[in-house]
Amino acid sequence: MKQKGTVSQTLNMLRLDFGYEEDFNLLDEKLKTPGEREEFLSQDFVVDEVYRFEGPSNPGDEATIYAITTSKGRKGVLLDGYNYTSGQVSEELLQKLDLKKNRPISD
Repeated sequence: MKQKGTVSQTLNMLRLDFGYEEDFNLLDEKLKTPGEREEFLSQDFVVDEVYRFEGPSNPGDEATIYAITTSKGRKGVLLDGYNYTSGQVSEELLQKLDLKKNRPISD
């Protein structure tokens, strides 16, 4: 999958062309679906692709999109606008999202 020009274009491509329909959230040790209907631990999902966007002059414009598939076959995206290292996320999940070790980064 090739990255589109903007965050919104890439999100649309993932949803429309590849079926990544869920909007996942991270909290503590879990990946959650909207409304917290389902929760997934780090061993319950894989990161298929990562797309990084860098702001030309403002670090606040940086974003990372994670394309994720769960063990139940649910596909969705996780959008990180400010890096989860500053939030309330477990070390185990941070390591899972460290794509230098786990998955290729799409350009």
